[in-house]
Amino acid sequence: MERTGMTFWEQYWPLLALVAWFGYKWWAAKQVVRMLPELRQNGAIFVDVRSAGEFAMGNAPGSINIPLPELSSRLSELPMDRDLVLFCASGSRSGMAKMMLKSKGYKKVHNAGTWGNVC
Repeated sequence: MERTGMTFWEQYWPLLALVAWFGYKWWAAKQVVRMLPELRQNGAIFVDVRSAGEFAMGNAPGSINIPLPELSSRLSELPMDRDLVLFCASGSRSGMAKMMLKSKGYKKVHNAGTWGNVC
């Protein structure tokens, strides 16, 4: 017997994978947002990885701006023994920043998603 049609999963798996990824990204950021009061109390450093122009147009109080393209050359500004809370416009750049910092040996790195989450 010859199969002629694609199953639902075969046809829609890329879309379903994308929905699952965005869902996980949203859920993970919400977990960090719940931890923000404790992270603030314990002296976490809040790092906005958006461009300087985006930062100038609006930012979370007390945050520092290290644009993602500059992050690798400015690691000396970020102590390895402190919690780092990263954020940007959508959570994508802060996710990339988190991966990069983890690869450099930083252990206490949190992606809060959008900068509005930390205001």
